[in-house]
Amino acid sequence: MAEHPYLKWLTSQTQSLYWHDSAVHAEKERAFADGAVGMTTNPFLINATLRGDKSFWTEQLKQVEKGLTGDAKALALVHAVTGFYAQEVRPIFDRGEIGKGYVCAQTNPSKTGDAEYMIQQAKTLASWAPNIVVKLPATNAGITAYEECVAQGLNVAATVSFTVPQVLAVGEAAERGKERARKNGIQPGLTIAVMMVGRLDDYLRDVAHDNGAKVEESDIVQAGVACMKKAYHIFQERGYTTFLMPAGCRGTNHVTEFAGAKMIMSIAPKIVNQLALDTPQEERIDVPVAADVIERLMTMAEFRKAYLEDGMTREEFITFGSANRTTDQFINDGWAPLLSYEY
Repeated sequence: MAEHPYLKWLTSQTQSLYWHDSAVHAEKERAFADGAVGMTTNPFLINATLRGDKSFWTEQLKQVEKGLTGDAKALALVHAVTGFYAQEVRPIFDRGEIGKGYVCAQTNPSKTGDAEYMIQQAKTLASWAPNIVVKLPATNAGITAYEECVAQGLNVAATVSFTVPQVLAVGEAAERGKERARKNGIQPGLTIAVMMVGRLDDYLRDVAHDNGAKVEESDIVQAGVACMKKAYHIFQERGYTTFLMPAGCRGTNHVTEFAGAKMIMSIAPKIVNQLALDTPQEERIDVPVAADVIERLMTMAEFRKAYLEDGMTREEFITFGSANRTTDQFINDGWAPLLSYEY
């Protein structure tokens, strides 16, 4: 299996980390050969692999109790997949290198407004293995749950997140949670703030068309990049110890524009395949998005919500268009199908 030149450079010559964004085993094997050191999953990806690669999961599903319903059934299926991968990457985790050897498992996406529910379910997911990262939504309640989980020493990632104000709120919550943990003699775990840069672009593209905004496609595809680069530099200035994670990538620019950053990049196989063999091996995290692009994007109210530090309050996060779209997908194409899955 030939090495991927760009990913080999990214993971060996820069401080950027690569996590694989898929739950298909054959794809995971290729990703780790190319330098991946962790995995992101969600209910959508788990449902997809269980239905698309049934023969591979037959043996694992024999261990799942029959007759389960509701959350118990969904969690058992999630456990079958993430628990398997957590065991596979455990040797990497055991080396003790920050950000390496982890697998994500996400709480029920239909409960994004119930902090106590999410905290209790997070404890269940975290109990499966020490290298599980619990994914919680970057809603007001989700960030409350996130801080509490950090304080209890869990590894956590805030997902369903698309904007600068969301990741800043997550970074602040993580610092508070870590301080509480240390005061109680608890070693804080890994903390991640996801920004779904491609999903932000998708949403703004539709908003621009609907509103007749005077922006070009070349501007839209830089919106998520602009927000992530701004957030990254604020994190550096404030000394936040949480990793930013670009995710939901739609093009190679959602990798190449962040190259060199101390980030964990969630990269799907489709994007890996698009990263050409001759992709320039250049650290671009400090290359700003052009001022005229930002100026045009700022004419859109939804971009201002995403880009400005005070663009939204925590209470508004759950109402942002991308949040509604993504939560709906995680419920209807992920969690709900797991409830009806036959094994």
